[in-house]
Amino acid sequence: MDLKIEPGPLRESYVSARPFPHIALDGLFADATLDAVLAEFPRPEEIEWAAFDNPTEKKLGYRYTSPLKPRLRDFLWEMSAPPVLRFLETLTGIEGLIPDPYFGGAGPHQILPGGFLKIHADFNWHPLLKLDRRLNLLVYLNKDWRQEYGGELELWDRDMTRCERKVLPVFNRTVVFNTTDFSYHGHPRPLTCPPGLSRKSVSFYYYTNGRPDEERSAPHDTIFRKTHERDW
Repeated sequence: MDLKIEPGPLRESYVSARPFPHIALDGLFADATLDAVLAEFPRPEEIEWAAFDNPTEKKLGYRYTSPLKPRLRDFLWEMSAPPVLRFLETLTGIEGLIPDPYFGGAGPHQILPGGFLKIHADFNWHPLLKLDRRLNLLVYLNKDWRQEYGGELELWDRDMTRCERKVLPVFNRTVVFNTTDFSYHGHPRPLTCPPGLSRKSVSFYYYTNGRPDEERSAPHDTIFRKTHERDW
């Protein structure tokens, strides 16, 4: 995997970012690489997605049993290779990162018009591998995406009093952030893109064997938080 950005100079801005350590990178990958991924991104009816439709999320997620075309499949595996792990370790300061070969909750994601993902903190433990979830990486694949379509990734403060950053999910924009009980994120407003379009991304989760004591908590599933009383 040929990454186009040097991580070392970005480490300080990453670890000091608010509301929690994160960064949004444009052009991390060659456009041609993501063009090939996008060309093979499965349509809503093309594979068996993990479909979520409830008050907290309305989206299509990846089932690892669903077959993917070669370039998209290879991209998933390349993001588990040592060059990417070293890049992320240098960027974040988290050493000993371990990819998830099962892509539990990760992989291609797609949100259709009207879909959403309420603000949440992610599950913190891999029940099969017995590892701590430490890092999220999201790669967006949306060409000519307009702000009025919505779908911005929102990052909220620890007290859930305000959104401190919004990230438009445009093509070849990558977001990396620490996974803790207080890294609240999502896009809570229903997507307003035209019919036939969707918000496409590929997500990757990275783990370690153990985590800092100040971040430790009992294993838990996704924790959804309300941004207003009418959320659900």
